[in-house]
Amino acid sequence: MQNQNLSNLNFRALVILGVISFALYLAAERGLLGLALSSDRSYISYIIVSVYVIASLHWLWVAHILSRERGQFALLERIVQSADADFDNLSEGAIGKLVQNCKEQAPGGDTGILVSAFGDELSNRHALGHFISDALLKLGLLGTIVGFILMLLPIGELKGFEASGMQQLLSQMSGGMGVALYTTLAGLVTSTLLKFQYHVLDASVADLVTRVSVTADLHLTKDAS
Repeated sequence: MQNQNLSNLNFRALVILGVISFALYLAAERGLLGLALSSDRSYISYIIVSVYVIASLHWLWVAHILSRERGQFALLERIVQSADADFDNLSEGAIGKLVQNCKEQAPGGDTGILVSAFGDELSNRHALGHFISDALLKLGLLGTIVGFILMLLPIGELKGFEASGMQQLLSQMSGGMGVALYTTLAGLVTSTLLKFQYHVLDASVADLVTRVSVTADLHLTKDAS
């Protein structure tokens, strides 16, 4: 059961994407997604949604790589618990490099630095996702500023207070307010979702590094000697 729990990250990632996709489908079915996109004259919402889709594909790929690392660690646990510790099958990924480095170090050496480097290597794969998450939020704030500019521009062109002119002014101002609100909403939602997605990977990496640290201290240093 423990090894099975270590290798189900791909399934969890697909479930998360499935729930998000279903929520987007419901929003599109109710016309909310189309309304938000069509009301954005700046097209910033289109950029935000496109960037989020691409970032989610990158997240899915990183989740797949991390799932393979967890599978390699499950294999490592089975190896160290067996009588014949044969590490030849652990030649792939960061786990394989960690085991090789532990075997090459001096007998009784400290594996803490190697495990720390292993954790940094896994965590660095998430840096792009965290950057994109912050960029999505800033794109939403940029849309807010653009929307307010579009909302205030007609006021400078106002030459009178006729009823027809005021009606056109309010229509143009509402369009600018729509840009501000919908781009802000798109940035907040996509940034929050992407942060949650990468938080799942960060938690998985932290759990894996903890398990690897214990295994390295108990088995790999001894085997290296």
